[in-house]
Amino acid sequence: MVHETISPDGLPVRGAHRRNPYQYLMSGPQFDALLTRLALRRAESVWRNHHISPERAPHGVYPRPHMAFVLMDATAGPWVPNEDAVLAAVTLGERGHDFLPYAAAKAAGHRRTGHNWGTAVLVDPHLCGDGGFRYGHSAEVRGQIVGASSQSPDQDLHEAAALATDFVQALSELHQAWERRTGPGEWFTTDGLSGTEPVAMTGWFPTPEPGAAP
Repeated sequence: MVHETISPDGLPVRGAHRRNPYQYLMSGPQFDALLTRLALRRAESVWRNHHISPERAPHGVYPRPHMAFVLMDATAGPWVPNEDAVLAAVTLGERGHDFLPYAAAKAAGHRRTGHNWGTAVLVDPHLCGDGGFRYGHSAEVRGQIVGASSQSPDQDLHEAAALATDFVQALSELHQAWERRTGPGEWFTTDGLSGTEPVAMTGWFPTPEPGAAP
């Protein structure tokens, strides 16, 4: 499901998650609502910077009143393919959807190379290969990778970094509230039980016999 709203300036804003590794913090619909709430801030920025006068534009006038963002799952292991490691996507404006593949390419390249996709494009094109997107940049804030597209490379970088920062901060606030509600514990889960991975990792180790000598 896609959560949709309209910004105060009239831009369509759409957000949806593909994975939810934060189920102990929020449900799927709550996740999508969070995405659109954060996307409204970016919609305000895009609208303002598209209509601003050149002499007042800190990042230059934005060429388009629409944009796309792809967020990667910071909890996904490196063995997970990029197409399966997409956390969420956000579009702004009537044509935001058209730019999703470009935002995805930047985010995927960043995750694969371990640094801003613009570095690969501008400095090390040998890292790109067939099918690589020819423009940067992407952003990473405390492990959260975001690709953005439709403006100039530096403008895309600014907006991607802003969304990544807001998203990480929002999750931190939700996590702190969860800790206050639940108190001490061992696992980031709603039921206090571990995930399946730790069990699978240690299930082969023999259980001691009752009464066995230490």
